[in-house]
Amino acid sequence: MRSLVALKILLHDRTTTAGSVIGVIAIVFLVGQQLSVLFGLFNYMSVLVDHSSAEVWVCTENTSTVNSAGLLPESYLDRISALPFVSWAEPILFGSGSFKTKNGKNEGVQVVGVKNPHQAIAPWEYSQGSAASLLEYDGVTVDRLDIQKYGNPKINDIYEINDTAVRIAAITEGVKGFAGRLVFTNIVKAREILKTPPGRCRALLVKLKDPQLIEQGIAAIKKVLPAVQVISASELSSKTRAYYIINTGMGGSFGFSTLVGGLVGVIIITLTMYTAVLQREKDFAVLRALGARKIDIFVIVMAQSMIIGAIGIFVGFFLLALFLHATYGSPLPSYMPRWASPMLAFSTFLLCVFGSSIAMLKAIRIEPASVFR
Repeated sequence: MRSLVALKILLHDRTTTAGSVIGVIAIVFLVGQQLSVLFGLFNYMSVLVDHSSAEVWVCTENTSTVNSAGLLPESYLDRISALPFVSWAEPILFGSGSFKTKNGKNEGVQVVGVKNPHQAIAPWEYSQGSAASLLEYDGVTVDRLDIQKYGNPKINDIYEINDTAVRIAAITEGVKGFAGRLVFTNIVKAREILKTPPGRCRALLVKLKDPQLIEQGIAAIKKVLPAVQVISASELSSKTRAYYIINTGMGGSFGFSTLVGGLVGVIIITLTMYTAVLQREKDFAVLRALGARKIDIFVIVMAQSMIIGAIGIFVGFFLLALFLHATYGSPLPSYMPRWASPMLAFSTFLLCVFGSSIAMLKAIRIEPASVFR
């Protein structure tokens, strides 16, 4: 009954109700949009680690991010592969390159060289071609989203990266990295492009026979290779993301904009709810004169905030879903984990309750006699 009264009051004063709903929509959409871009950038930061099938990475000492790893002797593979719990170990080589287009323009890329594209790491989605193209000596991949940047190359077209001739062997789909556009090739061609000494690589990827024994595996590899950093893929991914967030100011920028969005929403909700109570002061006084208790008024105002919150959250997530759909497969990084949406909805709902708390205090203090003034 009290909830029905709250709904009728909201429908009676549609202008004030619409302002409150818009405030909630702003919270959900603006904060959600910021978070989706941030999570999308997270995926780009550690894309090579996250898409590898290895549980352990072997890098040079004091590697803070995957992109800061130095060169390792590839001969370390013999020591690692001999360990009984290791399923396989593969080298990977990556570094910066300059892709020269047909009109002479240079585009920055990150060249990734792999030995076995069917095992350690390779492009995870293709628009044209397949992983087998990386086994060709001069074959490289480019991504569909970057085609125009490269001058619209086609399969088997010849280009140059770091003044080294390469052939477009496959076109990937949405394979991008934080350190630059990803260009995959075989490790032999990558050494030629990156001018890397023979027998050197950036990291060794290790697949364990039993992924549950990762700590034991790391300890065993450290024992045979004490002068390197042996780290789990999950930890390296987290370290890489944390480094970029802290050292590039990205975390502060997105955190500040998200906080501002939340504060704006709280202010809008608080002002509109407070104004609504002032405008409906006589209505609440009439309810008090008719026998409504303070708890009844409290429940009515609380129900109003919940109704406004539910409508605003629904519409806000609908707009956010349209944004995510529109940016899917585009150069703009946008991604929303499954756990983030319920957290955003719950936080917004709490903001609605918090924003209407001042209005509640005003409403429950209204005296029945004020209706006669």
